Amino acid sequence: VQLQASGGGWVQAGGSLRLSCAASLHIFSAYCLGWFRQAPGKEREFVAAINWNGGSTYYAGSVKDRFTISRDNAKNTVYLQMDSLKFEDTAVYYCAAEVAPFDPMSSDYEYWGQGTQVTVSS
Repeated sequence: VQLQASGGGWVQAGGSLRLSCAASLHIFSAYCLGWFRQAPGKEREFVAAINWNGGSTYYAGSVKDRFTISRDNAKNTVYLQMDSLKFEDTAVYYCAAEVAPFDPMSSDYEYWGQGTQVTVSS
């Protein structure tokens, strides 16, 4: 199983980035997918999650109305559209996948990607 995150980079505050995570998962469409982030000196935190068919999405309060999670089951890929970026969004962003019933806003995901750096300048 491999989760490959990409799309990170440097952007000015107020700008946008789109992260992608391509997954080599058996029956990709069965998995709940999540995005987490970890800033320097801080613990990893939940950002967003999406259920198996995209019918339910979940967001941390700090990113709600600015970030949008989506998935394309035909491409085995999950996306995180990040708009109106703020300096405090600077972090390494990780994608994760889990198939068993669980709280999608928790960190109880079985599979994790390697992370992609997002840097927002103020």
